[in-house]
Amino acid sequence: MQPLLLRTTRTRAVLAGAAALALASSLAACGSGGRTAGDAKAALGPGGSAGATPSAAQSSTPPPKPRKVLQPTGPAANLTKVRDTAAGPIMMTTLTGAKSGVSGKVWVWLPPQYNDPKYKDHGFPVLTLYAGGQSAGYNTWTDNQLPIQEIDTQLAAAGKTHPFIMIMPVQNLESNEAKALECSDIPGQPKMGTWMAEDIPDFVRANFRTVKGRDGWAVAGASTGAFCSAKLALQHPDVFKAAVPIDGYWNPDSPLWKGHEQERVANSPDALAAAGKADVRILATAGGANAYETKLVKAWVAKVAAPATVEYYEQPGGKHLTSDFKKMIPTVLEWLGKNVTGPQNDD
Repeated sequence: MQPLLLRTTRTRAVLAGAAALALASSLAACGSGGRTAGDAKAALGPGGSAGATPSAAQSSTPPPKPRKVLQPTGPAANLTKVRDTAAGPIMMTTLTGAKSGVSGKVWVWLPPQYNDPKYKDHGFPVLTLYAGGQSAGYNTWTDNQLPIQEIDTQLAAAGKTHPFIMIMPVQNLESNEAKALECSDIPGQPKMGTWMAEDIPDFVRANFRTVKGRDGWAVAGASTGAFCSAKLALQHPDVFKAAVPIDGYWNPDSPLWKGHEQERVANSPDALAAAGKADVRILATAGGANAYETKLVKAWVAKVAAPATVEYYEQPGGKHLTSDFKKMIPTVLEWLGKNVTGPQNDD
């Protein structure tokens, strides 16, 4: 039922319109100046009131186009160069998260296009990369073991993927595996999940031109990093559109979860995949030479429920080694190029 005031107003408007038409008909019948009912109606402005002018909503001015680029919001971080690559420098900063309180190292690489004048008005997609192992104070995607920056530059030049801003954070604050944080907010421990999913994206948006919305955000990682990328994408589909877990595992097993089973399951890629709540795209890989691993990954892929979509790739002869993860880089980047939006501008 409509509110009484609204119905009353609408009734009055109808009566006013009817009165105007009746007046126009009377004038036409009396031959008043040769005007017709149509002329009288036209003389009345939109809404039936004489002399009315078009409202802003009726103006022919088109609405502004939705913006695709987010400009840096600041404040600018203190980034220092730690290594030169054939594709440009890798920078590093220590990020203290405003939301998590966690303080840890974050490495950054900007593609050559980022500072190219032809791209000065473009926002860029963001790829966050997680390392294998404990990754306390290091990230293997920043050294020559996994030269993803050089390969991205080559593939982007060939039109096979996008130039990505690459963000490479630590995953733990201590090297002791008994204190593994598993990219999660484990009760009573540093809030590493909040740091990963909220503070790091805030840092990126504060410092760099990015694509508006989640369509330009992806995560990837190998081994332990695969766990993190799958978990974060499934847990935060509002932030990330795509994930590539390379040779991963799916159940949290840090000793720090003891006594917190409910929270452990809530952070399990196994449970998150089956829940069917995340609209994300996933490429899950396994090394073909490792029967245990292929069985584990295939079983997880079978659990992934809509609206998430998943593809499985088995690396021929692949083992759970950094040297084989390196061979996977072109496959990872080309898949991301098809599933994540590229650089955008507002033209």
